[in-house]
Amino acid sequence: MITEIDDHGPIPSRGLARTLPDLAPYQIRHATEQAHRHGLVRQESGLHLTESGEDLAELYDTAARWARQHQYPALVADFATRIRHTLALLAEPAVFDALTAAAEPSFGPGGALPTAQAAAGLAGPWNLLTQWLRANPQAARPTEGEPAT
Repeated sequence: MITEIDDHGPIPSRGLARTLPDLAPYQIRHATEQAHRHGLVRQESGLHLTESGEDLAELYDTAARWARQHQYPALVADFATRIRHTLALLAEPAVFDALTAAAEPSFGPGGALPTAQAAAGLAGPWNLLTQWLRANPQAARPTEGEPAT
């Protein structure tokens, strides 16, 4: 939803099902509620991104760009897969330790990173992620009715 709004502009409330056809109505409702709860979207003649939502969209774009450039997790992968795998990589303890110590991470969930340049390039998505989490601490906490991760 965040990426769709970022790429194509506000989504009319009644247009969510057409915009997100792969999701069931209850999934769309849940995603919309979560996006509102986390302050990512606002309702005004359709769903618009808030500043926090725009920052998250930038994080997604940066993570996907890094993954595409370094063929992570595979040569061919869709946008969501690239983001999911890159964020999972950033959560790996060895990668986290290396990035916070300004060292070079050498592996992740998919095995070795392709190059030292790929490892060094993780600093961009890492910096955006840490900035976004500092500005949005509520995102790191589970919401009511959801399990802690």
